Formats: sequence, C-alpha cells, structure tokens
Amino acid sequence: MIGGLFIYNHKGEVLISRVYRDDIGRHAVDAFRVNVIHARQQVRSPVTNIARTSFFHVKRSNIWLAAVTKQNVNAAMVFEFLYKMCDVMAAYFGKISEENIKNNFVLIYELLDEILDFGYPQNSETGALKTFITQQGIKGQHQTKEEQSQITSQVTGQIGWRREGIKYRRNELFLDVLESVNLLMSPQGQVLSAHVSGRVVMKSYLSGMPECKFGMNDKIVIDKAGKGGVTDDVAKSTTGKQSIAIDDCTFNQCVRLSKFDSERSISFIPPDGEYELMRYRTTKDIILPFRVIPLVREVGRTKLEVKVVIKSNFKPSLLAQKIEVRIPTPLNTSGVQVICMKGKAKYKASENAIVWKIKRMAGMKESQISAEIELLPTNDKKKWARPPISMNFEVPFAPSGLKVRYLKVFESKLNYSDHDVIKWVRYIGRSGIYETRC
Repeated sequence: MIGGLFIYNHKGEVLISRVYRDDIGRHAVDAFRVNVIHARQQVRSPVTNIARTSFFHVKRSNIWLAAVTKQNVNAAMVFEFLYKMCDVMAAYFGKISEENIKNNFVLIYELLDEILDFGYPQNSETGALKTFITQQGIKGQHQTKEEQSQITSQVTGQIGWRREGIKYRRNELFLDVLESVNLLMSPQGQVLSAHVSGRVVMKSYLSGMPECKFGMNDKIVIDKAGKGGVTDDVAKSTTGKQSIAIDDCTFNQCVRLSKFDSERSISFIPPDGEYELMRYRTTKDIILPFRVIPLVREVGRTKLEVKVVIKSNFKPSLLAQKIEVRIPTPLNTSGVQVICMKGKAKYKASENAIVWKIKRMAGMKESQISAEIELLPTNDKKKWARPPISMNFEVPFAPSGLKVRYLKVFESKLNYSDHDVIKWVRYIGRSGIYETRC
C-alpha cells in the first residue's frame, strides 16, 4: 500500500509530509523534487519510478500531491485516493493553494490520520468526516454519547455517505435527467454518427435513513416484463412505454449493484443534498430534436449563396430554447447580407461565421435563413473546405427516450410513506457536438 504522502509547492519545498512505512526514507522526498518538479524535461507520466520506488502524483494549480510506495500497488486505487484527497481538502478550505495548505496544516494532518491507516485508504467521504472534524480543524472535545456512537457507525458502517438523525419538515425529492445529444450528419441527411450522454442528478431532502427505488424504461426490464420474468407492478408500469437500450452506465457508490444485476432495479440509500446518481450512454433510436438542411451555391469566384433550413422534430406542445446556428464562412469573406424569417442573425468576422439566434421554437416547425457572401479575389487555388454547420439548443425532453417509470421511497422507522414525499422530475436535453456537413 501507500508508504508515504508528500505535498510540495512549486519550488519543491515540502509542505506536508506523512510516512506510513519504514521502507520510505527522507531520500524519497528529495528524489521526487529532483526528478519530477525540477526536471529539465517536462514530465508527462503521472507515475515515475526512481530506484525501485514508485511516485504517483497529481498537480493542482502550483501544488504537487505525491504518493510513494515500494510495493506493487493498484495504480488506479492510488489515483482515486489522491483525487478524493483533493476533493476533501477543497470541501474544507476551498482552493488548494500554498497559502491555504499552510493555514490549515493541522487540519490536513488530522484528515490524513482519518483517511489513511498504515497506508491503507479508509473512509474518505466528506460528509462523514465533517461529523467529527470541524471546519476549523479543531476536534470536538465535548461530544455526547449519541454523537460518539454516530461517529462510530459512520466510520465502521457500510453507509459512509449519509449520517443518521437527519430530519426535515417536508420530505422532497428532485430528479433531473440531463442529456447531451451528439450528431454528425451528411449534407443529404444521412446520420453518420449519433450518441447521447446522460446523467441522472438528484437532490434529496428526506428524513431518517430511507431506501429509494428508481426505475426507467430500460429495454432489458421491459423484455423481462413481456415474458413474465418480473413482478406484476413492474410489468404494469412498463406497459405502453417505449424502451431504450442503454449501452453502458456507471453508478454512484450508494447504488446496490447486486440488485441492479439481478433485477435491473436501481435501489439505494440516498446521500443528503445534491449528488449524481448515474451516468449512461445510448446509441440506438435517438430522437434528433432538429434537422439542419444546408444549401450552398457558388456563384463565380467572388460570391456564395447560402440557404439553411432548420426543422424541429418533437411534439408541437414543447418549446426549444437558446437555439443558435453557426454557419461558417470562407476566410476571404468581404461582406455578408443576411435575411432570416425568425430570430436574429449577425456575421462575426472574427469567428468567420454567421451566428443565427432564436429564443424559442415550437415542435414540428421550420425556419430558414438566406445569406449572400461576397468574397475577395484570391490567388489561392485550394478550394474552401466547407466546415460543418454547428447548432446549440435546449429542449424539455430526453433525446434518448429515457423515461422515469417510478421513484419510490421507503422509510420503516419514521412515520412517513411514499405518498408523503413530494417528488419533482425534470428532463433537459442539450446539444453536445451537433453538426451537419454542408
């Protein structure tokens, strides 16, 4: 495991030093300074081996964090610990800078005592640490028996992301499905590549230690429901809903993966406040919110005629917002005349593009823009490469087709049921790299 942890400033001076194993001596501190921080050539690799000693480092502004070991350790685990250490320090005193580290060195040593035990990473959840290490870095001396037992359960129990005894007057749960749709389309309207990257972000303000169950229209669940492989309530909730095929997904540590593997249900005890429940990616049956139809015509060598039509491909009752279309222009453009049916369009010479902005647009509508581009005569025989037309937008639905089928809350100890919890679900689809070749 980790033999020692050192924090350096940009000069190579040691700000924090903690050695956990006898095989790591003072020479290791100097070796990292000479071979990495003061190296003549730029060090690209985050792992450096010097005299059979491995140095794993991350850099935050002008601060270096280095974990040192002589053993064959799991590199991914060491980096996960270093990044978690950065998150914990940022949660306690904000920006990781030399001044902040010097002002909070007592707090950092105290955190290291809790996070690392003989080089083995322990509980590094900020919420758990803050229950017994205060913001000022002074450990509470007068703790009641209740507080002490709470700390023990936080450190040794399985639920390190949530403390006990949380109470709210009103139990609320907010769920946001945030998706980014990426597209590359040919001038003829053929989809060359398309995928959706999504996140499920939650805010939970729930009393006690509740268990939540979250279900979506996953294709595997719906196929099982059709074959009678799942319970009746799940089967009922899937009826008449379009299913989506999720290619890959990652979950927050609070999710019980065993239940997801066996039942495809997302069961978890939620952290308090805001957190990201899961990330996912889909590539099949994507709803493309907009279709861009470009027409570029060259009139001689000194003139271009451009016409772009955008069509919205969603329900008429929905409104898209923050629509922006960027139409590239040649480098030798001398002037542009623009006519647009809706919104405002402007030629930006510094960006070599016509920027067309529309505040709102309803579904199943279309709008167009026409432009005459005057070109300066040039001796360059190379043809204009015609960069793709890009688009930005925001729509109130999930382009992947993902739907929240159910969101249930169970709390056996406190006297409230699923019906007492106020739930809010919101879908937001945004453009990622959304381009059409012209």
